[in-house]
Order: sequence, then C-alpha cells, then structure tokens
Amino acid sequence: MRLQVVPLVLGAALVIPTSISTTAQRNERIEAARDLAVRVGQLLGAASVCREIARPRIKNMSDMLMDVLKSATTNTEELNAIKQSYDRSVAEGQRAIAGRQIECATADRELAGLESAVTSAPATAQATVPRGVTAFTSTEPPAAVAPPAAPQVRTAPSAPVGPSVSVAPLPRTALAPVRPAPAVAPDAPLVSGNVNIPARGVSDDEIRFGIAAPFSGATKELGHHMKLGIETAFNEANANGGVHGRQLRLISADDGYEPTRTVEAMKQLYETDQVFGAIGNVGTPTAAVALPFALERKMLFYGAFTGASLLRREPPDRYVFNYRASYTEETDAVVRYLVKLRRLRPDQIAVFAQQDAYGDAGFAGVAKAIRALRGGDEGNILRLNYKRNTVDVDDAVNRLRQSKTPIKAVVMVATYRAAAKFIEKTRDAYPAMIYTNVSFVGSTALAEELMLLGSRFANGVIVTQVVPAVEGYSSLILQYKAALAAYAPGEAPDYVSLEGYLAAKVLVEALKRAGPQIDTEKVVDALESLRDFDIGLGTPLNFSRTEHQALHKVWGAQLDANGRYQPIELQ
Repeated sequence: MRLQVVPLVLGAALVIPTSISTTAQRNERIEAARDLAVRVGQLLGAASVCREIARPRIKNMSDMLMDVLKSATTNTEELNAIKQSYDRSVAEGQRAIAGRQIECATADRELAGLESAVTSAPATAQATVPRGVTAFTSTEPPAAVAPPAAPQVRTAPSAPVGPSVSVAPLPRTALAPVRPAPAVAPDAPLVSGNVNIPARGVSDDEIRFGIAAPFSGATKELGHHMKLGIETAFNEANANGGVHGRQLRLISADDGYEPTRTVEAMKQLYETDQVFGAIGNVGTPTAAVALPFALERKMLFYGAFTGASLLRREPPDRYVFNYRASYTEETDAVVRYLVKLRRLRPDQIAVFAQQDAYGDAGFAGVAKAIRALRGGDEGNILRLNYKRNTVDVDDAVNRLRQSKTPIKAVVMVATYRAAAKFIEKTRDAYPAMIYTNVSFVGSTALAEELMLLGSRFANGVIVTQVVPAVEGYSSLILQYKAALAAYAPGEAPDYVSLEGYLAAKVLVEALKRAGPQIDTEKVVDALESLRDFDIGLGTPLNFSRTEHQALHKVWGAQLDANGRYQPIELQ
C-alpha cells in the first residue's frame, strides 16, 4: 500500500452550489466530497500515528477539511455519511503506518504537499475530484498546483476513473494560508466541530484496550482469570450503553510470562491492534519491559496485576495507575501478623521467592517490614529461590533443610504451581510450618493444586488478598457473581478475576468522567480527579496527581481442609 494525496483537492475547493437541480449532479457532488474525505482522511490518519509530525499541523488540515465538507453538503444526513467514510479512512491510514505499508517520511512529505497546496492555491481555483481514486496509489511527489485554465478542470484521458465533477470555488477563508494552531497534547484527538481524528483505539462505536499476559505456559491461569474479570466488567458496562455510546473491547496478546516475549506482545497491541491503552497486564518481570514501552508512547498503563514498586514511583508516572495494594503492603501485613499474632521471631521467617523482579519485589517488602520491627535484622532473612516458569524447587528445599535457625514460617512470593510443589516437598518435614502467599500466587489455582495433593497440604495455607473474599455476600460480591454468571457462564468466582473486574469498573467510571471526546490526557485527568469513590469495598478508592494507587487495604484468607478460603484478621 502506497500513499498519495492529490493536494489540489483541498486547496482548490469542493464547495458546490446547493442549487444543483438534477439528482445525478447531486450524487456526483456527494461522491466528490466523499472521495476528498477518504483521501485526506487516510493521509491525516497516517500522519496522526507518526510522533515526528506535529499535531497542530494535522489539526489545521482537519479543521479546513471539515469546513469544506460542511459547505459541500446540504443536510446533516449527507454530512454524517461522509464523516463515517472519513473516520474509516483515518483508521486505514493509521493501520497502514502500523503495518509498515507506508513510512512516516512519506506521510510527512504528502502532508507538506497538502499544506503547500492550500497555502498557494488561488481563491478562485476550481478542481475535479475523480470518482473512485484511492489515496494509496503512488509514491510520486504530489502534483504541483497549477492555476485553472478554464472554469472546469477534467481528468486526464489516460486515467479513466469516472466522470469529472465541476466544483465551485472555496471561500477565501477556507483557502487562507496554514495558520499556527493551539498546542495539542500528543495523544489528543483533533477536533473540528463535532468531528475528531479519533485517539488511537477509539472509533465512533468502540474503545479498544489491550492486555499482555500469559495465556500459555505454567502461569496461564493468571492471564485467563485477569482477562475474564476485565471482560466481565466491560460486558456489564456495554449492556448498559457502554461509555458515551461506545462499546468497550479487550484484545489480548500472549507473552507466556516471559519478558523476552513482552515487547512483541506490546507492539502487537499498540501497532497492529491500535489499542487505546493497556489494562491488567500480568507480572512484574514482564512489567519491567512493558512499562518503558508504554511510557515512551504516553500510553495508559492501568491496573497491572503486580504489586511491584517499579509501577509506584514517587511522584508517580503520569500514565501509570494501579488498582491494587502493593507487595510492600501485603508483605508488611503478613510479617506483622506472624510476629504480633503468631508470636514468631523475625529470624524464624524465610522467603520462598521467584528468582526475578517479582521475587525481588516481594523479598524487599519482607525486608522492609522486618527492618521496621524492634530487633529485626533484614540481613538474617533466609531467601529460598526458584526459577520462573518452572517447578524446580529442590534447591530451595535443600537450603531450608540446611538452615541452622529453625524456620517456622515461609512468606511465598511465587506462582501457584511452584508454591504447591514447595509445600508438597516440605509439609511432612515441617508439619507446623506456616505458609503464606502474596495475592499474585493465583488463589483459586493454588487451592486446586493443593487439594489434588490432599487436604493436609491445603489446610492452613494463607494468602494475602487485595480484594474481599469471593465467598462473601456483600452487594459488590453478589454483583460480581451475577455478572460472571451472565457473561461467562460456567466460570467459578476467583480472586484474580474479581481483581480484574473491580479494576475495570474503576476505569469505566473514569472513562465516563473523561467525556465523549476521549483521549489519553483526559482519561488521566479523570482518574486523578477520582476521590472517595465508593465501589462497595467498605473503603473508598482515591487517585490524585501524587497518588496513582487506588486501594491500600489488604485482606487475609486461609484455606481450610475443604480447600475453601476463610477470612482471617491480619491485625
């Protein structure tokens, strides 16, 4: 696909007298206007994806095009039909850049040609817009704009693309030289009247979000349940009219919980699927790769399934928002529980951790909590490691057995299969051991793995949670279960999907507050203005310019012999 927009079409005018008498002439006028909208829309769509092309340049051309289209139509129905063609052509141009069918240098050159044509075209110019010409036909430089030699200009005989259409001169106001436009935020839509060059991932009837998560491999249940929860909230919102008439859609990309695959997953979502933002990405090591990708593009990165500090900088990154409590808060709660309620010494607590950024984040949280205790020495903490996406825990088990200090509790910063394998291999040797897990473990999957081994492996295992118990009967939990039954029949309630559901509901509220002309900056502003939002958790949710984490509460849950989680008090 190659790009060429004939600059004469805008610079020369498409304002056709409304007194045309015949239906044929009226149809030709509408077709000419539609062709103009398609060709210029493709160019402006392509240019809008290119970061090196200044947004005010695109907005200026969009404004002028809309002035032309309004003058070329006689009623709202005609104008709206042409606007729909324009919106589709904008999306085509964006996809052409994303798919590398054309280059940004070409789009920049064509836009410059269009600007030059508009600036230099005489106010009395007339032009012919051939029917059926597409914007993607040639890489030749735009044809120079020549003064009209006659009242009507016709297409060259060698290009039999349909009958020519006589068009009247554009008013001088629309042919004025390109003027500086007000500064526009990088991702802001380019508004002309009620028409936008839409923000990435936004159309008249849809807002697309993306999730990069494991949908294959050892942790695929985490990706499945997070996606399920978000889609349940989106479907619930869509059934109630969506967001300002737009339906919410979630597109997934599988990174297998491997950072080496995360960049390609993010590229797929951003460049190919053209999503508005990321929601619910799973994992800390993968977030370490995905986050810089999103920030460089000023892309919303919301509700990631991780409590790592890299997403919680001070002051916070503008485009990063978290729903959940942090690993520091989870581990602090459980360390205090073990020391104050279970009466353990700090040196009797070990950490079983994944050997990557996720494990590091959890271990750092435990170290910070122990450092804050009287007599606590973080240097004495025994760390037991295992490799990501494996259940090879033998080295960790051996190190536990070799410990000279009797270990009475293990804080586990792991995924469900590795955690279950560690418990399986240590339960008989340490029957009184207290096993605790952070929420990322995948509570339901962990319970299922342990119950396959036998009830004695499950009974007493603790998981800190960032959502209330799914076995509860609060209005919020009942609403979640009803939505899950309606939009994902057969799926059991789960802590991970509940987190995805709640995070998505908060985002839906912010999208509504951002208004109908949506863009990233407006959504960020709407999130930062969300104060004391009561979603039914028993604690309000808050964002601000200096607070990009909505929730700080941590709940406790403990498995019983039947593999069901029972709430426990951590304080």
